[in-house]
Amino acid sequence: MKPIRKAIFPVAGLGTRFLPATKAMPKEMLPVVDRPLIQHVVDEARAAGIEHFIFVTGRNKGVIEDHFDRQYELEQTLGERARRADLALLAHDLPGPGQTSFTRQQSPLGLGHAVWCAREIVGNEPFALLLPDVLVQAPHGCLAQMIDAYRDLGPNANIVAVEEVAMERIHMYGVVGVGRARNRAFEITQMVEKPAREQAPSNLSITGRYILQPEIFWRARIWAPRCAARLPHCSSERARHCAFSVAAAGRRETRSTNSRPQAWSNATSPGAARP
Repeated sequence: MKPIRKAIFPVAGLGTRFLPATKAMPKEMLPVVDRPLIQHVVDEARAAGIEHFIFVTGRNKGVIEDHFDRQYELEQTLGERARRADLALLAHDLPGPGQTSFTRQQSPLGLGHAVWCAREIVGNEPFALLLPDVLVQAPHGCLAQMIDAYRDLGPNANIVAVEEVAMERIHMYGVVGVGRARNRAFEITQMVEKPAREQAPSNLSITGRYILQPEIFWRARIWAPRCAARLPHCSSERARHCAFSVAAAGRRETRSTNSRPQAWSNATSPGAARP
């Protein structure tokens, strides 16, 4: 079984739900407590054993690349002022040489297209996909829980993290149908994007964490642009590999479909804890 070594972070979105805050600052760089959101998500991936961090960026997103690079002037100033704790913190958050890759999504064609843009970097191996506007608080990280389940399910599994959602809000999310149980996971019978309450196959919504097989790139090429914006939904129903869901333990603070200022306020309040 090939290990999950690489993770894709689609960060090319315009962040229009947070205007005017995102007019000049990427949404992924908005602070959650004392660090930007993207750092929290990268930390989750690193704790799960990810070795290569792949960012699919867009125009005006260069600050994300700068965040994961050294800042010599800042480090020199901190050193002169004997701010050793701050220097150690910066060094801890910095990926190692060669551990980050950045590729450009030149047109806003949706999540599926963003993932497809990373196909040459990922290569022929399974990978993780983490939506950077979803923050999950859990003692054992959400992606780490999924990788544990992946080892149990076998080498050909596609896995999607889900969580329970109140039925009055089910129309806001992608929802999975529940099939046969497999240890901590269950088979996905269908995926429905933002169904009406009476048409929802369950109350389990997709959380924004995936483990996918490399065949998804081939399928994205065939079905694009028809499925470009919803690649995980389209591929899981058509792929020859099994698709499973894992109800990961933890608490989601923000998500892509309702990332409104109020939700962000809840995540960044003084009582919010680090994931």
